[in-house]
Amino acid sequence: MRTIDFEAELNGEQLAAVQAEDGAVLIIAAAGTGKTRTLVYRVAYLVQHDVRGENILLLTFTNKAAAEMMERARELVGGEKLTGMWGGTFHHVANRMLREHAERIGYRRDYSILDSDDQKSLIKQIYEEQGHKGDKTFPKPEVLLSLFSLAANKNQDPRDMVVDRFRDTKVDVEAVLRIGNLYEERKKSLNAMDFDDLLINAMRLLEEHEGTREYYQHRFRYVMVDEYQDTNPVQYSFVRLLSGENGNLLVVGDDFQSIYGWRGADYRNILDFPEQHPNAQVFKLVTNYRSVPGILDVANRCIAGNPEQFQKELLAVREAGVKPTLAMLQDGTHQARYIISRMRLLRRQGYQWADMTILYRAHYHALELQLELQREGVPYQITSGVRFFEQAHIKDVLCLLRLIQNPRDELAFVRMMCLLPGVGNKGAAKLWGLLSRRFDPGLSEDRNLLMEKVPKRGRETWAQVHAALEAADPAMLKRNAAEAVQLYLDSFYDEYAVETFDRYDSRLEDINGMMDFAGGFPSVEAFLNDVALQTNLDERGEADDEQDVLRLGTIHQSKGLEFPVVFVLWCSDGMFPAGRSLEDADGGESEERRLFYVVTTRAKDVLTLCAPQMRRQRDGGVVYYAPSRFVAELGSGVLQEERGGYY
Repeated sequence: MRTIDFEAELNGEQLAAVQAEDGAVLIIAAAGTGKTRTLVYRVAYLVQHDVRGENILLLTFTNKAAAEMMERARELVGGEKLTGMWGGTFHHVANRMLREHAERIGYRRDYSILDSDDQKSLIKQIYEEQGHKGDKTFPKPEVLLSLFSLAANKNQDPRDMVVDRFRDTKVDVEAVLRIGNLYEERKKSLNAMDFDDLLINAMRLLEEHEGTREYYQHRFRYVMVDEYQDTNPVQYSFVRLLSGENGNLLVVGDDFQSIYGWRGADYRNILDFPEQHPNAQVFKLVTNYRSVPGILDVANRCIAGNPEQFQKELLAVREAGVKPTLAMLQDGTHQARYIISRMRLLRRQGYQWADMTILYRAHYHALELQLELQREGVPYQITSGVRFFEQAHIKDVLCLLRLIQNPRDELAFVRMMCLLPGVGNKGAAKLWGLLSRRFDPGLSEDRNLLMEKVPKRGRETWAQVHAALEAADPAMLKRNAAEAVQLYLDSFYDEYAVETFDRYDSRLEDINGMMDFAGGFPSVEAFLNDVALQTNLDERGEADDEQDVLRLGTIHQSKGLEFPVVFVLWCSDGMFPAGRSLEDADGGESEERRLFYVVTTRAKDVLTLCAPQMRRQRDGGVVYYAPSRFVAELGSGVLQEERGGYY
């Protein structure tokens, strides 16, 4: 093992944290300040002070992060010094424990771990046994799995979660809970655990068996946790049980970057750490090696507006660069053209497409942008891998429009019919034949004939759509794509989406955003023609991972990444921050502000905040937006402002 000169290889902030005395330690590591380096050197420091590898436990959120840290630690101290050290995700560590002691909580050690496909198959089996096969008015198995998982990770009663989700629907709550109970029983009978069970059962093991708990507390004299701000209630309890009341627990994280409350993370775990550990040593890493000073000025000023947090300011080491830009633009189309123009300038200055990213709060924010990138032949990839109009819920609501434009669109008809209870692909194909292979939603004779032919189980649901179409003006259906989709949503699809999709609220947000976008077109035909530009098979914008390609993605997906150039879409109040988040009394605005901090700190050299001032609505009207409150809070002198011009 080489001799490590800690003072020469670390800055003062990192060195103090690495050399912390035994006991509880909180390292508040702001963006770009060398968090991973600090953790790795902490391991090396412990080893050089005669701590054995088997006495160290490192908990992370991804296998990639664990592998990187373990490899870097081995390079520092030598692999033999880390023999016996455990490092990995919470679930990986929980599984290792259960493989040794599963019988103590009623399982055999050779238990199976169900992957997502196994889970779906098992709950679908129960679902069908309970008589819900083909019942499209009952929540889909995937939705139930998501609800049960969220309840488990939040350590909440599933009943509360189910009641809250389906309070405005006809869903039988008791039937949902019965499936949940049977799912738990069936897993146990199979000697199987799903992903959530690993952590929950490991926690049970430690809670219920004092000897096992003391064994691991003695073995892991030093417990370290990465990204502590993202821990949920179960992970929090697991860490407490492992480290003991007065154990050597070191946690690293940044309360400014806690953005996953919607999936169970609780930022209070990190905020309350000093209170839970009164003698805790607290260190702050604030020297940022990633971004130019102007970008850090934006980050520091925006996050200062949050009340509950560890106050800190990022310090720059890089030389000053281009001041971040606030682009005051007319609308989404103007925004898209401005960005493409500016990117072309940056490419002439030496940046590649891969050096740049475009980030947004919600998928529908990038509608106009994707269309313009397509037209201009810019090679791009979307981080989620699914383009906006390829998403299932968007394709579902487009079926009605496709049939309005082309009554002989069999694919659209079959997809629409398959959304109804009691109708599958074969049944839909049979209906198509009975209708003489055409269906025009705007014609009363076609609607009446379909109403006669729809199977009994689906007739009540289709009757709601039928009634709405009957009351609609046929000319409006062809002219106004947004109103046609709204009709479909109100009569049927909204409740279908609640029962079918995880994160229903974000799906509805996409549909509403699409309707606003559609409101700018003079007809259904014109709208669908533009949609086709984004979904045709011969897409000029397609690119693979080996090519120089522009990246698009949501801000949530960008966490942990960095890019020389970052553009942020729709920095307009009500768009970002999202209007629905501002209605959340439980810290919605604070989490949105943390999201703004995260997106600004992804940028290394160039940051551009785009603030369109208007958006056309589905009724043809216009909504005007002020710049995001997060931009307004920055004050003067931080941003250079552009108004409507192109570079």
